[in-house]
Parts: sequence; C-alpha cells; structure tokens
Amino acid sequence: MWIVASSDWRDGLPFEIPVIVAEVSPGEDTRCFVCGADSTPLPRTELWAVKHRHPKNHSGYVRFYCTEHRPAPPRLTPVVDPRRGAAARGERRAAPRRTTPAVERPAALCPNCFVEVPATGVCGICGTTVG
Repeated sequence: MWIVASSDWRDGLPFEIPVIVAEVSPGEDTRCFVCGADSTPLPRTELWAVKHRHPKNHSGYVRFYCTEHRPAPPRLTPVVDPRRGAAARGERRAAPRRTTPAVERPAALCPNCFVEVPATGVCGICGTTVG
C-alpha cells in the first residue's frame, strides 16, 4: 500500500512569502491567526497567507494574517559572482590542498572464528591476537 500526500492550493505557495489570500484560495471571510477566534472575520482581500516550514512535515503549514500582524518577507541576500569575488578585490586565494589517497590495509581474518579483525589486531569474539 502506498501512502501519498494529497495535492492542493497550499503546495503552490512559496515558503515564508506573504500572498493575498483571495488570490490563492477564494471563499468566505475569515480571521487572522494572531487576532484569534474572537475577532471579526475579514474579507480575503485584506488577509495574507504565509506558508511556514514545519520540522516534521515537509509540506509546511499555512496561516492567515491581517495587515497589522503580517510577518515581514525574508531578506534577499545579494548574489556574489565567485569569479569576480576575490580577484576583483585583489585578495589572494589559498593554494589547493594536496591529499594523498588513503591506503587500504588488507582485511585480517581470525584463524579460529573466520571473522574480520579490527585494526587493534584482537578478535572481538575469541580474543585471539592476529598479527
């Protein structure tokens, strides 16, 4: 049996970007999440939908906010071209590190148990030292 997540209008929303609710989900007036259940319902043209990340659900969850409680959109960090970064500023790059490939030792087998012995040379089952 396959368990598959259903697809709906929330899948198309970007994470942490406020979007007008009327553009993504038409319907009746509703309330702001922060204002609470006792507040008066607002038209969907005055509410913002924000899709938040959730640690255990990769699809996240959506909350509606009024203009007063709407979270700020995330700041965009400027993209730096790696080809122009250090060279344009006159900085020197460190030389690439040279590494030697690791040499694998042949597997040592215990003559009594016929299991592979760890690097200590002592069999974990019978205690025989293999040289």
